[in-house]
Amino acid sequence: MPIRPADLASHLAGGKLSPIYVIHGEEALLALEAAQMVRDAARAAGIAEREVLTVEPGFKWAELAAAGQAISLFAEQKLIDLRVPSGKPGTEGGDALQQYAANAPSENVLLLQLPKLDKPQLQSKWFTALEAKGTVVACPAVSRNELPGWISGRLASQQQRLSSDAMEYLVARVEGNLLAAKQEIDKLALLHPAGELDLAALQAAVANVARYDVWGLGEALIAGEPSRLARMLDGLRGEGEAPHLVLWAMADEIRALLRVGLGRSQGLNLQQLYRENRVWGDKQKRYPAALDRLKASQLKAALGHAAQIDRIVKGVGQGDAWEELLKLGLRLMPAR
Repeated sequence: MPIRPADLASHLAGGKLSPIYVIHGEEALLALEAAQMVRDAARAAGIAEREVLTVEPGFKWAELAAAGQAISLFAEQKLIDLRVPSGKPGTEGGDALQQYAANAPSENVLLLQLPKLDKPQLQSKWFTALEAKGTVVACPAVSRNELPGWISGRLASQQQRLSSDAMEYLVARVEGNLLAAKQEIDKLALLHPAGELDLAALQAAVANVARYDVWGLGEALIAGEPSRLARMLDGLRGEGEAPHLVLWAMADEIRALLRVGLGRSQGLNLQQLYRENRVWGDKQKRYPAALDRLKASQLKAALGHAAQIDRIVKGVGQGDAWEELLKLGLRLMPAR
């Protein structure tokens, strides 16, 4: 049974634990918190013994079956904390997980922790067997659009809220770093009383802890947000990101915009164009407005500019690559 991280607490409060919990996803903070909630619930249910198994070189999958069957001298129940950092148990591991699901001991709880899984893994026999027998908690990344709601929920639990400009300020500084966002929210509980916090209070308390990845640049390009684009480029440069990766991500987004725009002008199916050009999720909502704003000639000129930056990155052109990357992004922003 799949549930959201936000629903896990109420599920565990029911008192009856599932024999298997599978926690997976790319958002490390949510996954860590979900795993801890399961451990706490198991302890509250009287499961005092915990055995940790980590799948690493040399691990024997027979250990999982042995852990499930072993009788403890000190406790009748056990929490088996199984961690698969790669997310790929392999053939032997897949078989072992299927066998465990088929014969899961009723007195034990298996907590399986995995990273983000791809579609084939989610459709694998071992995963579907575990899903059918237990509870699956998927922990996807919190997007920029979802971040204000996530922050508001956390603040509400400590009887605090932010003014609109304070929320914008905080989102800009913790985007892409949910663990840091949690730390800043916890700090606000220590520094300020309950109630609404304004921008001045927030600026005095919050550090600039934003972390960006190169793929977030495409979102800024599509949304037409020059200040966000500049901030992300500055952050990536400060974090030591390679400019050729940044260029590749930006050029890839520009090519996708051009191909989708040309296809739309020819009356082709927009959803099919999105699939062919790997435009997923929230991007699909923003693409029509971006395509209305940008002409094919602008996008083609931008790709020409990208080729010039490529020569700079390779050391055969003149100029500063990071300055040119900013100029490349700004030429696709709305006219002021």
